[in-house]
Amino acid sequence: MRRIISILAAALTIVGFASCSWSGKAILPNVSGKAGEVIVVIERADWEGALGDEVRDLLAADCPWLYIREPLYSLVNVPNGAFTDLFKVHRNIVIFNIDPQIANSGVIIRSDVWASPQCVIQVSAHDSDEALSILKEKGETVVNAIEQAERDRVIGNTLLYEEGSIRLAVEEIFGGSPHFPSGYKLKMKNDHFAWIADEKQYTTQGVFVYRYPVPKDEPFTMESIIAKRNQMLQENVPGMFENTYMTTAEYITPTVEFIRYKGRDFAQTRGYWEVYNDFMGGPFVSHSFYNQDGSEIIVLEAFVYAPRYDKRQYLRQVESILYSFEWKKE
Repeated sequence: MRRIISILAAALTIVGFASCSWSGKAILPNVSGKAGEVIVVIERADWEGALGDEVRDLLAADCPWLYIREPLYSLVNVPNGAFTDLFKVHRNIVIFNIDPQIANSGVIIRSDVWASPQCVIQVSAHDSDEALSILKEKGETVVNAIEQAERDRVIGNTLLYEEGSIRLAVEEIFGGSPHFPSGYKLKMKNDHFAWIADEKQYTTQGVFVYRYPVPKDEPFTMESIIAKRNQMLQENVPGMFENTYMTTAEYITPTVEFIRYKGRDFAQTRGYWEVYNDFMGGPFVSHSFYNQDGSEIIVLEAFVYAPRYDKRQYLRQVESILYSFEWKKE
């Protein structure tokens, strides 16, 4: 018996050693920090000067399409000398490397440097003025990298804890579907509309998926998208009381932006929803695109209702679900 145990122990040791040796990749700890938070590693003088103002204008600007002002990201300043292991495992880090002796100035974006899934952005410059110029030139790249990292974390968690039955039900109707995390329920579906939501006592994060024939006029103008939206919601999303239904708020004109993401082109629409003849409302974002044979428009829409809370993270979470859309695999 001792001989058998010794042989097994030796075999496990060899297997474990081989796995570590052959993988070629270190096992990283999980990231720390709150969603939507960014560590900015920069000296105090720069943080309180023009460079820090530019960082705040870029990363802490008002998050668009929210009723109450909220910053795009919550920033935490850490001086270079205090950037210890405690901060190195944070989810989002922007490091300013300002040194007259650096070889190359510019922006470098890396993933999973000290933790996973992590986004680390390094801005290298010979002096503060050059760092300011680089940030102004590459600001959109920096914001997009952080936003993509936040989105990928939501999608990654969704895939780990997916309500697979919802995806299958949506695929059956539309030929494709986003992935929905645990907690979402299929509230209703018919042959052209599906309503999926995570409803808690004081918050609702919802997704609509609907389709309609390609109109004769340009299908991706703001007017065409909103007209079809209002028609579909009036028919399928009633309010709590008689003669109430979801529609598009008219006091602020929605915006449309054309995006290409992982090989898929879509029109992204942002605006506010409200309930006709009632006092409910909140932000929404939708993706409108052709189906695979080009005969119909498919719309994925995310919306939030959270009257008691800040809405930035609720909207970012449910919007990320739209980006997980995949066509059904044959």
